[in-house]
Parts: sequence; structure tokens; C-alpha cells
Amino acid sequence: MRIADVLRGKGSTVATVRTGDSVAELLAALAEHNVGAMVVVGPDGMAGIVSERDVVRRLHEHGGGLLGAPVSEIMTGEVLTCAPGDSVDSLSVLMTERRIRHVPVLDGGELVGIVSIGDVVKSRMDQLQTDHDQLAAYIAQG
Repeated sequence: MRIADVLRGKGSTVATVRTGDSVAELLAALAEHNVGAMVVVGPDGMAGIVSERDVVRRLHEHGGGLLGAPVSEIMTGEVLTCAPGDSVDSLSVLMTERRIRHVPVLDGGELVGIVSIGDVVKSRMDQLQTDHDQLAAYIAQG
């Protein structure tokens, strides 16, 4: 299965936040979109990614004053990405090894989606169910 197949099933909408938005605005957007991470965009396109985990860690370090700080101060600037043609299996390895939960999908440098570890697990579960059904049908015929 390819990343494009995952995006076909879940959609390609990506919740984004601007580099200059405050951490408080980020938190409101995470809650509004019911997501755990957002792609951060700047004047030149994708600038980073920021997750609930980033917020919690920085709040622990800096206290409540962080809520007024810009998202650019807490985001991860070096973002690992994937392409629609990449395999879900290779992405699951990358996510596991790097301990990341959200990976933006780029096609020709354009942001076309985002894949979470939950999406990867769901696609694997769907594939296992399909394999199970095919084996059951094969055994019933035989």
C-alpha cells in the first residue's frame, strides 16, 4: 500500500498554523481540528511542524508565559516528509525509528497531506483484514 492510498481514504486536508501565531492560538486550532500536530507555514511555505508534545515540553521548561510566544519558537524546523508514492511499510519503519507520529506528504514540493501513526496502523489493520478474508474464502472453496 502506498501513501497515496492512505490519503485517498482519509482525505488530503492539512491543518496549518502560521509561524507568527501564538502558542495559545495553536492550542485553540489543535482543539478545533481535533488533531495532535499541525504543519507550520511561513512566507516561503512549510517552515516546520508542531505537536501537542512540543507544547507540553516547552510549557514545562518555560511556564505559562509561553502561551504568548510565537509558534516558531517551539516548532520542529527539520521536518521529515514522505511522498505519495512511498510505501506505508517504509513510512512505518521511519516513524518507529525516529519516534515521530506525524509526517507531512509532499508532491513536487507541494504539501498534499499528512499521515499520522494512527493512519499507518489503520492501513495495516485494513490490509490484515483483507488478507484474512481472502484466506478464509480460499479455504472455504477448497
